[in-house]
Amino acid sequence: MSDRLYIFDTTLRDGEQVPGCQLNTVEKIEVAKNLEALGVDVIEAGFPISSPGDFNSVVEISKAVTWPTICALTRSVQKDIDVAAEALKYAKNKRIHTGIGTSDSHILYKFKSNREEIIERAVAATKYAKKLVEDVEFYCEDAGRTDNEYLARVVEAVIKAGATVVNIPDTTGYCLPQEYGAKIKYLMEHVDGIQNARLSTHCHNDLGMATANTISGVLNGARQVEVTMNGIGERAGNTSLEEVAMILRCHKGLGIDTNINTQHIHHMSSMVSSLMNMPIQPNKAIVGRNAFAHSSGIHQDGVLKNKETYEIIDPKDVGIDCNAIILTARSGRAALKHRLQTLGVDVSDQEKLDKIYQDFLNLADKKKEINDDDVLMLAGKDRNVGHHITLEYLQVTSGVGVKPVAAIRLDITGEKFEAAASGNGPVDAAINAIKKIISRKMTLQEILIQNMTKGSSDMGKVHMQVEYEGVSYQGFSANTDIVAASAEAYIDAINKFVH
Repeated sequence: MSDRLYIFDTTLRDGEQVPGCQLNTVEKIEVAKNLEALGVDVIEAGFPISSPGDFNSVVEISKAVTWPTICALTRSVQKDIDVAAEALKYAKNKRIHTGIGTSDSHILYKFKSNREEIIERAVAATKYAKKLVEDVEFYCEDAGRTDNEYLARVVEAVIKAGATVVNIPDTTGYCLPQEYGAKIKYLMEHVDGIQNARLSTHCHNDLGMATANTISGVLNGARQVEVTMNGIGERAGNTSLEEVAMILRCHKGLGIDTNINTQHIHHMSSMVSSLMNMPIQPNKAIVGRNAFAHSSGIHQDGVLKNKETYEIIDPKDVGIDCNAIILTARSGRAALKHRLQTLGVDVSDQEKLDKIYQDFLNLADKKKEINDDDVLMLAGKDRNVGHHITLEYLQVTSGVGVKPVAAIRLDITGEKFEAAASGNGPVDAAINAIKKIISRKMTLQEILIQNMTKGSSDMGKVHMQVEYEGVSYQGFSANTDIVAASAEAYIDAINKFVH
């Protein structure tokens, strides 16, 4: 019988902390329901005291999801814990996730405290949370840089205070796999009462070792892993859910298994990428578009003779249909609906499907075939409905020896505005023209342009970061015309602060 590993998904909390990845409550509910179908055990739905939006999301996710435990994050502060308990009141299975920093760096510089006082605060928070919910998880922030002897004292104290799960985060992604594994082993061997709680991993990817550290922790006794879809999260991200699930599926000899229905992985990954405007790198393990691609002649020959020569995972095991229907301008609504459903997009609203289909036909006229990234982009376009500012017209003149000039027309709440401007390139010219109409002091901080596939006629994605009055706003668009996509992304960012 396999040893059970619990999957704690924090896509909606830690994952959503990535700039530009914020979701509204409806989108969070959609992700949560799909996480439930995927088979995750715990959904960390938010940090309720941080904002009214986060509070409401935890409330609504608690109502929408049936069997997974819904978890709310707090600091070791009574008010945080009270607000979390209130947000969780509709959850069928509820957990409060409280904690405090335990490394000397956090104790001295963040809290200006000492080790004994930190233990007192940890115990007090755990006991208080335990009065409100039965299931209490305690996190030892920066455990990766906490010396093992003191960490064991903290873990032992919170377990005695009632913690059912103790989270050992490698908050900065600093640990080496053998170091992190040894830390978990030390706790398993030196904490009195360890059998009364479950140890959890929470590894960040700053040095590219999040998944390796997580697996090392599991091999040394941790029985919960904290992960995100596609490995999204602060800075370099978190441990990828899909990587942990498939590592354990491939290495059945370890005797450790999860409740994850791996055939839902691909559409879950695509949906999160689309909703959060967060592209998946092509060579990303398990879910990248090149994960099952073979270009080397030797590899192709081997795979054609026997897939197992170069493939340790059957693509169908993660929900990739090798015989996917190819979409072209001659495809009907049924084919498009099938592809959307395969990618995890809800198309029960006929009006929404009709709108996507019209956009699909317009795009299909420009391209030979439509790929999954194109379809997801089209499905996400309706999120721009209701923008105060929209692009109506854009014409750019550029070339060798010619100063790029852009002429633009914007619709601002029904009123038309036109302007023209030159620039160092066509994108710069288009942005300068927009600035002539939207006369606010804005700074373009960052622009990321990506070709979604390899063809010259394919969609290009543009992500922009625009600063206004000291606050950064994220913009996104996709278009077969990269200059138009850039202008639309800039306008998308402006819509976030212009009302």
